[in-house]
Amino acid sequence: MSHFSLRRASAIVLRQFYLMRESLSRIMPLFVWVGVDIILWGFITKYLNTITSSGGRFVPTLLGAVLFWDFQTRVMQGITTAFFEDVWSRNFLNFFATPLTVGEYIAGLVMTTIATSGVGLFVMWVLATALFGFSVFAYGALIIPFLFVLFLSGIALGIFGSAVVLRLGPAAEWFIWPIPALISPFVGVFYPLSTLPVWMQKIARALPPSYVFEGMRATIDHHAVDQGALWLGAALALIYIVLACLFFARTYRQALRSGLIARYSAESVS
Repeated sequence: MSHFSLRRASAIVLRQFYLMRESLSRIMPLFVWVGVDIILWGFITKYLNTITSSGGRFVPTLLGAVLFWDFQTRVMQGITTAFFEDVWSRNFLNFFATPLTVGEYIAGLVMTTIATSGVGLFVMWVLATALFGFSVFAYGALIIPFLFVLFLSGIALGIFGSAVVLRLGPAAEWFIWPIPALISPFVGVFYPLSTLPVWMQKIARALPPSYVFEGMRATIDHHAVDQGALWLGAALALIYIVLACLFFARTYRQALRSGLIARYSAESVS
């Protein structure tokens, strides 16, 4: 087996760049949906501030939660969308007629989402700051571990989602888009985990984003943040990334052995 090559992994990034370079339909989603979310929730938080006496805490609490959650979602979708581009164009199999390995392909997807999610995060931050006075300095230096854990979590979800589609076929992509919405009630994006029933809290402890949003609220409320919990969230996310990569590689090998990969088409689900 050939050794890992950063140059070959970078070729995946270069392909995505060429796809987006002259395609407005691929570039616009990087800006439009994150902008809509920030503007919508920004005005909601502004309204809530006018009817309460909380001193403006809704902006860093709710608007910050939206920004963080959208960031993780964009990281996940950066990976899955890049993978879907190869599926939609019937180009996925062509990559592996080259020396490219599965690990290099996954690394290329991850490097692609670093760029796309970074653009989305910057747009959200600019809009939230310019329109609603949102400041990342409200979270202090913890903004870095918060984003880091969410980034790792998004990568794990993206690789897992891509593996599911690789196993079930392109039509299964509709199973992937709702994943962020399905897990959001468990991670306490907009409310403390203590409001959840016990069985949901147990699930929340296994989900890395829950530690970020609990830490975010503690920071805004001027409480001590359990940094050990953030490390636990990061460790869980890394474990999930490893498991997702193993799942993707195993699924690819099974598709290769069974011949499913040669019959990969947008009309079939096996």
